[in-house]
Order: sequence, then C-alpha cells, then structure tokens
Amino acid sequence: MFFRVALLIIIVFTLLSCSKNKEVLYEPTSKVDPYIIYNEAMESFNKNDFYFANKKFTQAELNFKNVNSAAKAAIMSSFCLYSINFYDEAVENLNRFLKLYPADKNIIYAHYLIAIIYFEQISDEKKDLKPLLNADEKIDFFIKNYPETDYSLDLKFKKDLIQNQLAAKEAYIARYYISVQKWVPAINRLKLILEKYDETVFVEEALFRLVEIHYYLGLDDEAKSYAKILGYNYNSSEWFAKSYKILNKDYNLKKDFYTKKTKIEKKGFLNKIIDKIK
Repeated sequence: MFFRVALLIIIVFTLLSCSKNKEVLYEPTSKVDPYIIYNEAMESFNKNDFYFANKKFTQAELNFKNVNSAAKAAIMSSFCLYSINFYDEAVENLNRFLKLYPADKNIIYAHYLIAIIYFEQISDEKKDLKPLLNADEKIDFFIKNYPETDYSLDLKFKKDLIQNQLAAKEAYIARYYISVQKWVPAINRLKLILEKYDETVFVEEALFRLVEIHYYLGLDDEAKSYAKILGYNYNSSEWFAKSYKILNKDYNLKKDFYTKKTKIEKKGFLNKIIDKIK
C-alpha cells in the first residue's frame, strides 16, 4: 500500500507539468467542463475511492480538448483500476494509452505499471507459470528499452526474484523426479538450473543433487566433477558439506529427503510514483 501511495505521488507530480496547448484528440462528449469532472475525480481519488475516481477520470478524458489533459486523465484512470486490483482492465487501459498517446511523457511509466501488474499476479510457481513468464517478458522489455531509469532499478530487483522463482519451479520438478527415481529427467532439470538460472540461490542445491545422483548411479567421476565445482564456488555452503560426506563414506539415497519445499517470498514494494501526476 505504501508503495502504491508513493507511486501515485510521482505520477501526479509529473502530469501536473504537462502543457495544455496540444491539438484536440476528442470532441467533448458533453457540455460539462472537463476540469470540473477531473477535480471531482481527484476528490474521490484522495479519499481512496478508486472505483468512482476511475469513472470520473474516464469521463474527463473523453471531454478534454487537448491531448496532454486527456492523457493525464487516462493514466490516472489506469492507476485507479490497478489500485482496486482490476488488473486486466488496467492493462487494457494502459495499452490503449500507449496507442493513443505515444508521445506523452508518461509512456515510460505506463510500461512500468504494466510490468508491475504482471509481477503482482505471480502466485505459486508450482501451480501456474504463465503469470511468472508474462512478468519476466514485460520486465525484460522495460529493462532493455529504458535501462537508465529509476524504474529499471526496481524492475531489475524484481527480475532477480522472478529468476529465483523460475529456478524454484525446476528444482521442485527435479525433486519429484528424484523421489520416483527418474534420474535422466531429474538431471536435465538440474542442469537447466545451472545453465539458465546460474545466479539464483538454487545453483548450490542443483550441484549437490547432481553429485548425489551420479554417486548413486555409480558414476563417481561425474559426481566428483560436480563436487569440485560446488566446492570451488561455494566451499562454505551446507550443500558442499553434504557433498563431501557423500564422497567420503557409503551413502544411501533417501526419497523423503527430496520432499522438502523451498519457498521464495514475494516482497511487495510499490512505493514510489503517483503524486507526480495528479
């Protein structure tokens, strides 16, 4: 909640600086002064009545005679929809904003808010990967196109969380395959973690499990090779200590050992922007 308030502060401040001398985008849909409608929307917004504020911002947008004012109302409407967790509607509104106002100064923020919305829909990586992959795609787009912005710093942190969750999914599947002694698919999943998610917290575990599987299968050289990699990079980790034990005495693979769940907490921290707009 605190993040959303700060997000609002930055947006509102930014929009206030917009010029009012752009060409007409819409013909007014009524004779009501759009600035009166906009002020009514802001009154509701300041009372956290985002549902009613969204309606008023939308009405104001359709009645403003210049592009900047209409764009300002549109982005505020999108934030209202986001604030009441109408995620699909917010994304639809933001995509419309990107098409109608491609030169607006808040284009970068619109892309950022889209990425945030997808990020906030991430739930359990073991049940559904789609929100995770969608968020990863939108964040990658933003970081690639707007790397020097403050928003990019925030999204890079979220990108790290997503990478850990994707790795967690692979680790979860690998543990299942190990528990039913499906060694080849387990090895493939573990190698994928090393190749694709090599900066995540699951690399140590993946190396350990590769040591254990290969030792269990009688492939001592391969087990020692993975143990060396683990020891060289993580010689103080508990996973290396476990690998050392495997290679220095008889070791039995325990199925119930692989049922442990590893959880990555999602931190909510949308704390920056909206007052720069209203």
